[in-house]
Amino acid sequence: MNTEQQSTVRAIVRELRDGVALVEVEQGGCGRCHEKGGCGGQQLTQMFCSTPKQYRVANDIGAQIGDHVTVAVPAGSIRKSANLAYILPLTAAIAGAALGMPLGGDAGAMIGAVAGLLLSFLFIRHQAARRVDDPALHPHIVSHSS
Repeated sequence: MNTEQQSTVRAIVRELRDGVALVEVEQGGCGRCHEKGGCGGQQLTQMFCSTPKQYRVANDIGAQIGDHVTVAVPAGSIRKSANLAYILPLTAAIAGAALGMPLGGDAGAMIGAVAGLLLSFLFIRHQAARRVDDPALHPHIVSHSS
């Protein structure tokens, strides 16, 4: 995979199992919060999460427990996932409410909003199931040091 098209983050390997490493991220997000185009996600995660976050990532290079590693995430995958998980359900709920309002007043709006949410969740599950086996979309370790 081309590392020029990936975002990276530093982490420490905490556990190994069947070619997968449990890594503890040293910082939240990509670390570009203060740069132009940064999303500010690190400040948001620090507000809600006081403990370090751990993730399972592919360990194709043989990193060992305690190694400091660089984990690569395919470019745009975080943004796409966030849009799918947050923007789509919100948009679907609003659209469902807007469509349901003329058909049944407030009750129609509520039913439409719930229907929009349910449809969006089904779509998200379908998309996740399609992408679960695609290694090009998964975070993985690209380098390590003891």
